[in-house]
Amino acid sequence: MEIYYFLGHEDFHPEELLEFAKAAEKAGFDGLFVSEHFNPWVADLGASGFAFSTLGAIAAQTEKIKLMTGVVTPLFRYHPAVVAQAAATIDRLSNGRFSLGVGTGEAINEVPLGFEFPAYKERSDRMRESLKIMRSLLSGEKLTFNGEFYKTSDVKLYSPPLHNIPIYMAAGGPKSAELAAEFADGIIVSVKDPREQIEKVINPAKEKRKQLKKSPLKVVANRWSIYGKNKDEAWKALGPWRGLRAPGRNKEHDPQKLQEQADSLGREEILSKYSLVSTPQDYIKTYFPLKEMGAEIIAIQTATSGDGKSLIEMLGREVVPELKK
Repeated sequence: MEIYYFLGHEDFHPEELLEFAKAAEKAGFDGLFVSEHFNPWVADLGASGFAFSTLGAIAAQTEKIKLMTGVVTPLFRYHPAVVAQAAATIDRLSNGRFSLGVGTGEAINEVPLGFEFPAYKERSDRMRESLKIMRSLLSGEKLTFNGEFYKTSDVKLYSPPLHNIPIYMAAGGPKSAELAAEFADGIIVSVKDPREQIEKVINPAKEKRKQLKKSPLKVVANRWSIYGKNKDEAWKALGPWRGLRAPGRNKEHDPQKLQEQADSLGREEILSKYSLVSTPQDYIKTYFPLKEMGAEIIAIQTATSGDGKSLIEMLGREVVPELKK
């Protein structure tokens, strides 16, 4: 089992994330789970760096820590062939340390650039084509593809990856779980209730994998925690992320409106939607259930209003070793 640290482009500017990445490697984390967004979740405290540039810088300034997008959407802003090219480049710069995490997206990243954000059925169909294209290109093929949504003509990666890049797909329900089981190497699960995620996502994925007679699907499990010694500190830490739990998050594309929707709920209601932690023991209690779910990779997705490097050092010293026991 491996422990990854989450780097959120919606919270910190890229130069800050680079320093956190180096601190996480020094602290003993196995990998980094790096978000890819065009817009943040709120307008007043959000950030919006270009994840692929950040990943390139991290790859060049670290030596052994693994890298994974958490997650990129290869459906609208990016043609899947461009995502494959980016993945191969990061893999080369990191000397084979990169894994590609993908998902079906959010309106907040696509609609501002003029794309419609269709219902799940179309996004799922797009993902099916996208996974086929990316898998072919990352495997070294020269591809002509004529799909419903994407086309390529004699496309090939002339700077191919250094190793076989695993593709992990985020899934929140059985349909995405089965799609991941069919075309991906692993599944990414955002955990609120572990039992619910096992029933809705992990078990359907495993069953589909068995039907296809493929090797077991690897599980990446991430979970949100908010660090603070009291609720005032926790609320401050949550600031850049409070729009993530706004009622209109799936359809709204404007961070200002998401911010207003979140703030209309009140502090206590927003805080209740996250795991609040204040000690190493709280972190262990929060993330140990992900280990019990059978996750091969656990991503500690946490926020703090304090010194981020000090938090990373504490997690590496007191939490990561306990989770690995």
